[in-house]
Amino acid sequence: QVQLVESGGGLVQPGGSLRLSCRASRTISSIYPMGWYRQAPGKQRELVATISGGRTNYADSVKGRFTISRDNAKNTVYLQMNSLEPDDTAVYYCLVNYYNVYWGQGTQVTVSS
Repeated sequence: QVQLVESGGGLVQPGGSLRLSCRASRTISSIYPMGWYRQAPGKQRELVATISGGRTNYADSVKGRFTISRDNAKNTVYLQMNSLEPDDTAVYYCLVNYYNVYWGQGTQVTVSS
């Protein structure tokens, strides 16, 4: 079992930045994928970014604005979000694929003036 705890969400103006953190309850080798998904009201959950073995993957909508990184010593994955837009408003979920897929509880990100 793996518990994931997210933090760092909040309200930000368009063009602003936020950094999300997701800490796992145990050490997980970097070869196992970790990442972020998001779900906006009335929409399906969608991939934002993943990281595995040092390789990253991003949704087209966030390329060049978001950066995923990982600190294995802290069992933590981060999502640095810059140039935020109203369409980025969603609940952001962390996940890890470690034999099974585990999800965090989600953190709300609201981009509004």
